[in-house]
Amino acid sequence: MIRIPRLQKRRRTTDSIAVQRIPREIRVLIAAAFVIAIGFGLVAPVLPQFAQSFDVGVTASSVIVSAFAFTRLVFAPAGGQLIERLGERPVYILGLLIVALSTAACAFAGNYWQLLVFRGLGGIGSTMFTVSAMGLIVRLAPPGIRGRVSSAYASAFLLGSIGGPLVGGLLAGYGLRVPFLVYSGALLVASAVVFFQLKDTPLGMRKKTAPLPVLSVREAYGDSAYRAALVSSFANGWSSFGVRMALVPLFATAVLGAGPEIAGISLACFAAGTALALTFSGRLADSWGRRPLVLVGLAVNGAAMVALGFSGSVPVFLAVCAIGGLGTGLLNPAQQAAVADVVGNGRSGGKVLAGFQMSSDLGAILGPVLAGLIVDYLVFGSFGMAFSISGLLAAWAGLLWLKARETLPARDAGEPA
Repeated sequence: MIRIPRLQKRRRTTDSIAVQRIPREIRVLIAAAFVIAIGFGLVAPVLPQFAQSFDVGVTASSVIVSAFAFTRLVFAPAGGQLIERLGERPVYILGLLIVALSTAACAFAGNYWQLLVFRGLGGIGSTMFTVSAMGLIVRLAPPGIRGRVSSAYASAFLLGSIGGPLVGGLLAGYGLRVPFLVYSGALLVASAVVFFQLKDTPLGMRKKTAPLPVLSVREAYGDSAYRAALVSSFANGWSSFGVRMALVPLFATAVLGAGPEIAGISLACFAAGTALALTFSGRLADSWGRRPLVLVGLAVNGAAMVALGFSGSVPVFLAVCAIGGLGTGLLNPAQQAAVADVVGNGRSGGKVLAGFQMSSDLGAILGPVLAGLIVDYLVFGSFGMAFSISGLLAAWAGLLWLKARETLPARDAGEPA
């Protein structure tokens, strides 16, 4: 029999959470995340259409989205080793600069294959700054506010994503290459923010103290919460970072007959729904527990993705996008906090964190490709079937989370063993 923990046993007092402030170093990373998201949002609505401008089909344009995630996936283990050798801050800045250069190169791509290579190279830099930021947040965030820290960091990305697609859709009117140049500039700004604001801090240099004990992937995989987080991260990468980015803009144009402006608005609606959930989901994850928020988030997002493929008008389409974003906003802070609980402040879990990221990237790789094949080669209900697979994956992840342990430490308890 599956036991669901009583929420009041996990509840903390409001005062005990409120007195803990987010460390300054994390606030700097949050500010940089906002700038990065603005730029990424500029490119997201136009990337599939830019690929199709080279006379390729839906599958080939979806591969462009997957290429970025593929190189993130392949380079993730090496990124962790670079952090150990050079330190988090240098790797973070170097990663941003690599993405900036590769994005600028995309703007000058002369054919599909050049665009594919340049976009793929950006994934190397992306995994460098992502793993660096993740490791710093896990190490610096107090256990009692891990949900709130994850929510604040995600909010920065989502607030930038709200404005980014809107501006990106408008910039597309001046040419599909323009958003890539603006995104490159935004990344240069973000790297400057991190370089100057974290200069001469402990985060800007390698640690001189004895290394922390290492949590192996094998040991973490023995934890039911980590196993469930891997699957929910895969499902979220498949739907939110893969299928949503690759198919939602194409669905808006091919099925609803809308232009690139509506495609940009749809991504902004998803981001707005997520941002709304992030205003309270982090605190709920810190008081009620990680598992209840993950389960609700998976259910809401999965149902919305299924409904998305059957929306027949622009208003319904945009409303469903917002609901799907709401589910993602409930899911992400809780599952990220659960992984941080598994690692703990007193252990090094670089490979464990990389594995969590890689599961999301794997979903982001496979999702657009499989969905694109369905749309290209199936006649009946192709878009509906492509979106429905995301709902099935969310249901699978939910079943695992029903059996997973609750990682939130009880009040006045220390780190979980």
